[in-house]
Order: sequence, then C-alpha cells, then structure tokens
Amino acid sequence: GGIVISGNAFVIMMTMVGIISLAGVVVNNGVVLLDYAQLLIDRKKVQLDMDEDQYLEVDDLFEAIVRAGKARLRPVLLTAITTILGLIPLAIGLNINFFTLFKDFNPNIYMGGDNVIFWGPLAWTVIYGLFVATFLTLVFVPIAFFLITKFKMWWRRKTRKVINELDETPSEA
Repeated sequence: GGIVISGNAFVIMMTMVGIISLAGVVVNNGVVLLDYAQLLIDRKKVQLDMDEDQYLEVDDLFEAIVRAGKARLRPVLLTAITTILGLIPLAIGLNINFFTLFKDFNPNIYMGGDNVIFWGPLAWTVIYGLFVATFLTLVFVPIAFFLITKFKMWWRRKTRKVINELDETPSEA
C-alpha cells in the first residue's frame, strides 16, 4: 500500500522478498505478544486455583491482555524503529565507498546509484509494512485475542447449557 501511495517503483522480485521478511518480523512480534498474554493468563489461573480448561473472568482476561500489551510495547517498537532506521540508507540509496575511505580517507559519499534500483523496493516494502504492522500488532492482535476468547467462553456456556438440558430430559421407554 505504501509503495503505491508514495509512487515508488514496484519491482516484483525484491518487493516479494521484502514482504516475506516483513512477515517474519510481524509474526514474531505477534507470537511474542500472545505468548506473554497466555503466560499471564496461566499465572492468574494458578493464583485463583483454576483448572487449565477453565476461562478467567472477563475483567481478569482483559487485565492480563492489557498487561501483556504494556510489557511488549517497548520490544515491538524498538524492533520496528531500529529496522526502519537501518533500512532508510538502503531505501534512499546512500552509498559510501569503503575502498577509498580506508585507502585515501575519502569516503566518497553519494546518493542514488545502481543499487537503489535493486534494493530500494525491498527496503521501502519493509519500512511501509512495519509502520502498519506495528500498529496492527499492538492494537488489533490483543483485541482479536480478547474477542476470540470471549467467543469461546460464550460458546462453552451455550454448549454446556444444551448438554445439561439433554441430560435433564427424561428418556421415554
């Protein structure tokens, strides 16, 4: 989306490589966030002496997810910010001639060049993707986890109610 909005070149191969690398970072951030939320939920269940198959109350579930989001905010943001800042020179085509830097102490710094045509689309894909994916990881993933867990709680109540009603009905002989 960001490549189209900014009018950057869309190079199929390098853009796809950027999407694949972006997916790895995003999935890792989401897994770490949800894993920590589940750890907090499990700790709360132990604290309340609950079975593993039982669900927490909605308030306790919400508190655990919010605490997980707060705890994982800094690592997720640091991952995104450092990756974006590290890719900006690649995206804009900042070149330093290290041969002349070490030989003549002249870095010969220049912008553009042939490498930006090749590596630029990959870098811009990851940069734009991380802007969006960081927001989704920190906001959408915890909300989706909370709503899915609430749905599971509702579904379990409904199925238990039906099972109990079936057990209570007298069977005709």
